Amino acid sequence: MRYRLTFISGAVVGYVFGARAGRERYEQLRKSAQRVAQNPAVRNAAESAAQTGRSAAVKAADTVTAKVGDRLPESVTERVKALRDRSAPPEDDWGTSNT
Repeated sequence: MRYRLTFISGAVVGYVFGARAGRERYEQLRKSAQRVAQNPAVRNAAESAAQTGRSAAVKAADTVTAKVGDRLPESVTERVKALRDRSAPPEDDWGTSNT
């Protein structure tokens, strides 16, 4: 899936930069991209993917920490702490919905 998405975005960028369709077509594509990016379903999917990635990184860091122990460099330890802090956002019950 990642490779398919990369290919599609590369094709779109190639078309935008390589096409001789003119400014009108470029503006049309830009507006379409903005509509997609502002779509609540797309935003929720992106946020969900980011949270999943952060939780996977925390799990991987926990596994590495358990195996390596105190031998981790300080920079890695600080980064792991930052990831753990970001993985659990504070709860707010207004302004968002899960529907």
